[in-house]
Amino acid sequence: MIHLVTGKGGVGKSTVAASLAWRLANQGRRTLLVELGERSYFRHVFQTDLQTHEAHLSSHLTVARWEGEACLREYLRHLIKIERAVKLFFDNKVMRALIQAAPALKELALLGKITSGPRRIGPLLPYDEIVVDSYATGHFRALWRAPVGLAEAIPFGPMGEQSRSIIATIKDPTLTKIYVVMIPEELPVTEGLELARDIQSELDQSPRLIFNRWLESPLDVNALAKFRGQEFADYLAVLLTRQEALLKQVQGRGLPVTVLPWLFDESAPEKIRALSAGLEDA
Repeated sequence: MIHLVTGKGGVGKSTVAASLAWRLANQGRRTLLVELGERSYFRHVFQTDLQTHEAHLSSHLTVARWEGEACLREYLRHLIKIERAVKLFFDNKVMRALIQAAPALKELALLGKITSGPRRIGPLLPYDEIVVDSYATGHFRALWRAPVGLAEAIPFGPMGEQSRSIIATIKDPTLTKIYVVMIPEELPVTEGLELARDIQSELDQSPRLIFNRWLESPLDVNALAKFRGQEFADYLAVLLTRQEALLKQVQGRGLPVTVLPWLFDESAPEKIRALSAGLEDA
């Protein structure tokens, strides 16, 4: 199963992705946690080098960082099977200019590797679950729209066939699950719900909404009314009222919703383990 985790920057999607991978691994599933792009968050969290190699965190959990050009190179190496020919391709100035000018190729290579298991294309990935800490909302749209655009532009040939195969895999809920992470603030909720709408309309998927950083207060709004006029109590009442209203807005979309608590004291690894318990329904 492929799990794609996205959301507006700063909502904790990387932590949620790691928590989901942690839970799956603890269930005995061979799990690969992947982060996309050149910068590595998990390198700092797990204190391991992800520049060139995967890191095995436990018997069932591995973490890796995938970058578009490296995935494209790996795919061509698998397809051509001659390392020198692949090197000549990437050393050619015209080809390098094409790769840089056509970002859809990198997106296609990334999605191609992510979906390679179900499609039985490329090197075997020996995992039961692949959890992808994907791009933020806008870039995530570009990620899934890359094969859609190429399939429309190239109706025949291997690239068109690969694009259609990737799209079919992402659209299949038995093969791919999508999670949209948000926090109880207006802009992240608005962006998250707009992304969920686009996922529904363009991918025919019903993403799970992860409502992260829910503030659990020992006093509700009615109890706080006794302290009206005290600055902190008034602020807390406003915050609690706002997060309740935003949660109702999210739940009103009719999509599955998971609420995760706002944790303050734990380090990043401890937070990942703690939040994994709240992802039972996910």
